[in-house]
Amino acid sequence: MAQLRIHSVTASPEIQHRTAADAAAGDARPVLVYDGDCGFCIFWVRYWQKLTGDRVRYGPYQQLAAHYPQVPLEEFRRASQYIAAGGQRAGAAQASFLTLSHAPGKAFWLALYRRLPGFAPLTELAYRFIAAHRSAAYRVSLALWGSNYSPPRYDLAAYLFLRGFGLIYLAAFVSFAVQAQGLIGSQGILPLADFMDAVRSAVGPQRYYEMPTVFWLSAGDWAIRLVCWAGAVLALLVTFNLATRISLALLYVLYLSLFYAGQTFMSFQWDTYLLECGFLALLMSFATTPGVWLLRWLLFRFMFMSGVVKLASGDPHWWNLSALSYHFLTQPLPTPLAWYAARLPAALLSFGTASTFAIELILPFLIFCPRRLRFLAGGGILLLQSCILLTGNYNWFNLQTCLLCLLLFDDAALRHALPQRLARLTAGLRVRAPGETAPVIVGICGVLVVFSSLVQMDARFGGEPPAAARAVTRLVEPLHLTSPYGLFAVMTTERDEIIIEGSADGILWREYEFRYKPGQVARRPPWNIPHQPRLDWQMWFAALDDPRHLRWFALFLERLLHNDPAVTALLAGNPFPGAPPRYVRAKFYAYTYSTPAEKARGIWWDRRLLGLYFPAVRLQAE
Repeated sequence: MAQLRIHSVTASPEIQHRTAADAAAGDARPVLVYDGDCGFCIFWVRYWQKLTGDRVRYGPYQQLAAHYPQVPLEEFRRASQYIAAGGQRAGAAQASFLTLSHAPGKAFWLALYRRLPGFAPLTELAYRFIAAHRSAAYRVSLALWGSNYSPPRYDLAAYLFLRGFGLIYLAAFVSFAVQAQGLIGSQGILPLADFMDAVRSAVGPQRYYEMPTVFWLSAGDWAIRLVCWAGAVLALLVTFNLATRISLALLYVLYLSLFYAGQTFMSFQWDTYLLECGFLALLMSFATTPGVWLLRWLLFRFMFMSGVVKLASGDPHWWNLSALSYHFLTQPLPTPLAWYAARLPAALLSFGTASTFAIELILPFLIFCPRRLRFLAGGGILLLQSCILLTGNYNWFNLQTCLLCLLLFDDAALRHALPQRLARLTAGLRVRAPGETAPVIVGICGVLVVFSSLVQMDARFGGEPPAAARAVTRLVEPLHLTSPYGLFAVMTTERDEIIIEGSADGILWREYEFRYKPGQVARRPPWNIPHQPRLDWQMWFAALDDPRHLRWFALFLERLLHNDPAVTALLAGNPFPGAPPRYVRAKFYAYTYSTPAEKARGIWWDRRLLGLYFPAVRLQAE
């Protein structure tokens, strides 16, 4: 390399002593000879030595040049030299790739150098540039990787992620279990048995492929309960590191089954987000490093596409940075803190909107950068998700994204962050090595996931993927291994709420109060994280739609007229506990947050009647 010297950094004495002795003894291993006065060289030699182990010797030319008189001293000074046992020699970038070829999993760099057109001259050019600016390159290396950089391990990161992901699965299954009978049970709003019969009649034998679900075996209430609570038990097994792989496989199958069984009530992005994350977590349990990178790819797509759809929608409130001025009021289920966030100064809310774009559109690219830039990405995403979590009830959605950020940190960083006692307990942690076929299967699945997700991203950008690419994506689409993501593409600026009322005589009307969505103006917005109240969420979407297009809404009113206990249990209370109402109707109200003076009196909301959302109805038998 170039002749610039950094005298404050020298090769370790044990390396110098061993390499000189090995050379004198005629060691048959290849040797990488570097500049012992170059801090950049020493930095990366230390790293490569940890990668290659004893398969390669390393030594400074100041110690070894005399053993290789056939190599001019100027060549040693110009660039690092790789010298094989037979005397063959290569320098500069080629020497680096030959050295790395002795490290497990790193031989692809040499293959790219030899076979990919343009790669060799480009890397040699980069090597010459770094050699001419080695002092700056050394400082950059320290800044991006740290002073004692070692090959990253993700045993601890993967272990903690899987334990946490077990809790995410637990929340998802238990949350649906306590609602399932009212939503899809035999006396629920959308009975599963009726749905399965309809699909069976309309689709025929192909239904097993287009809608893979265990409920083809049985769609009774007992089957729904069994799937939900079996999922909860399996999630606990994952949390406590018991039968993790088989549990993750079964969890994916069971949640995919619920995804189809839930119909309208399982049509949210967090459900497909959980499915894809669950599948990739299963892959990671077999091959840690590929699984970590696939989960990082998921995090990148989720964050980046959330920013893209906001701009692509053309919504002026995102473009003029006013979106947060409406978001805290109009989001589906605000927390109590949203009232305060909505009253922040307009300039601060505009800054928050701009910061959201920075985090969603810029930081995701740092996920694929050196470790300290990945740390920056992780910190920024965690900050955004924490702010969303504090002001909005999004079940386990933000918690899952925060958990994915854990995989942006390697084990060394995590051990520094963990409490000392926990760090000692996990000090000897090692993930069981997979069998010979596992990496191959994980590789095939990983390629399929990346390919399908790229096709979906291309389509979201308005592209027209080739027919063959679309065919591959459609082939795996029923499994939901990948999904297009993008949240809050269009910002709603007003909050309209549906208030359902019942009456025994058509004169005196009583309101049905929901557990989580706004209703009575004096009721404080509740917290429900990590629970996902699916009926409350559907009511938010229903307020944006025409009730004539919502079959489930009419069926919901019908169940209220029957006073079905499974359905009324989804609500905060039943105003007709003794006998069912004779009539039900739905009114439409505009909601805003109360003023500070009203808030001081315990009033959280102001509402104004807009009219009828659904006219008064009664059972036909009457």
